[in-house]
Amino acid sequence: MSESTMKSRGSLARIGLALAIAASVSACATGTNPRDPLEGYNRAMFKFNDTVDQVALKPAATAYKTVTPSFVQTGVGNFFGNLSDVWSAVNNLLQGKGEAGLQDVVRVSMNSTFGILGLIDIASQAGIPKHNEDFGQTLGWYGVQPGPYLMLPLLGPSTVRDTVALPLDITGDPWRYKDPVSVRNIGTVTRVVDKRAALLDATNLMEAAALDRYEFIRDGFLQARESKVFDGDTSRRDRKVPKNDTSDYEPEYDAKPQAAPAEEPPATAAAVVAPVDLVTSGSNTVASEARPQE
Repeated sequence: MSESTMKSRGSLARIGLALAIAASVSACATGTNPRDPLEGYNRAMFKFNDTVDQVALKPAATAYKTVTPSFVQTGVGNFFGNLSDVWSAVNNLLQGKGEAGLQDVVRVSMNSTFGILGLIDIASQAGIPKHNEDFGQTLGWYGVQPGPYLMLPLLGPSTVRDTVALPLDITGDPWRYKDPVSVRNIGTVTRVVDKRAALLDATNLMEAAALDRYEFIRDGFLQARESKVFDGDTSRRDRKVPKNDTSDYEPEYDAKPQAAPAEEPPATAAAVVAPVDLVTSGSNTVASEARPQE
């Protein structure tokens, strides 16, 4: 076993332990929202993450977007997006979604070869859809309830279920095994800064809006995660949740599919500009893409 592999496993064990400690300590907190009983702790962690973002991550992303040519930014995003398709394929297959899993495999094959190691997203141009699946979604697909909302240090919005799944998601990231470690760390920083740069315009508008950003990101994250777990078909949730389930988690929207109106009514200004990636990563943190390194 190589020294690099041993260090990676040691780091993963420490990450898991830290997350478990954070979850158990925060369990002492109380809140009035049944989806967010740890709101006191979560708001404090949100403030910490937001401070890190404002002091370090956002300025770095602003500088990166200013000096880096757009085609380079596109290439960076495509490269790491191609790597994420590997773990997405695994989770699609674990969920029994063979067609989607095979599409992910084809995407990786095409982009890694004809797309020059993923720098060019040939697969999307060919009409092969991109999926973003992780192990938290796989657990949810089989009926594991999300549990309370949880704001993780630096990693951002999560739930107890997704936090438990996080060590496997980290293990499933191909970039984690890149050697030498110095190149891996440079790539990890670039990955985080690039994703934060992609969200600058949306987060600037959200920060300027008169709203509770904590609640906006929390509610958006929980709705987006459930939609991702069931691929937009939230009626499937009711078929998976046991009738004797006593979970306090109650999404605020109807599980039955609704016909889309001909014209979408205007929502809040922030909701209009905020893509799913924004509410799941948020101006609070894009470091959910970061992977602690040795």
